[in-house]
Amino acid sequence: MIPSIVQSTAGVTLLGGVGAPVSDVAEALTIAPCLVAADGGADHALAQGRMPEAVIGDFDSLSAGARARIPPARLHRIAEQDSTDFGKCLMHVAAPFFLALGFLGGRVDHTLSVLSGLTSFPERKVVLIGPEDVAFLAPPELRLDLAPGTRVSLYPMGPVSGVSEGLHWPIAGLSLAPAGRIGTSNRAEGPVCLRLMGPCIVLVPRDALGAVLAGLGIAGFPAEGGGV
Repeated sequence: MIPSIVQSTAGVTLLGGVGAPVSDVAEALTIAPCLVAADGGADHALAQGRMPEAVIGDFDSLSAGARARIPPARLHRIAEQDSTDFGKCLMHVAAPFFLALGFLGGRVDHTLSVLSGLTSFPERKVVLIGPEDVAFLAPPELRLDLAPGTRVSLYPMGPVSGVSEGLHWPIAGLSLAPAGRIGTSNRAEGPVCLRLMGPCIVLVPRDALGAVLAGLGIAGFPAEGGGV
């Protein structure tokens, strides 16, 4: 069993190297009050006047200035290259859920590695919050209280099948796969219910964050309102 660097009974706000606006980080911390930085995400945290509880990564992007300002006990360098900094954080932080900012909207290869990393930790509740989208790995059963017309994209990370209610284009009888049929740019007719078999990323607009948190059962968060 891999020992935890951070053990939190509350949610964790995970800040990555792309960074995020001050207002987004501040609001995320009202929901997930423990701040952990993935490598160079620590520079963004310090720039906003926030000291992370821990910095985890291989430290290839953490600046020397940030390293000098952070107490050594909070710096956790993990040199192995079999996982990303995002994966290292999920592997070494125990928390009921994660709000991850600063991982979407940057380099495409980094974004792909993060989305792929979600499938390696299906037991974790991780919500990626980007400039325009919210993304997460779908549990086997999911209900999202979405407004009619809300964009709902399903991106399979392997073979995926299932049934849906409330989508304009139902998925029953379809076989989704990365190199085959995918389910992007669907839309909600109202509340959406999904039952899925296989690893599938769900992407919705940022203003649907509240519905996502409620659908994942995170901290009893109400579905009304966008949040962050």
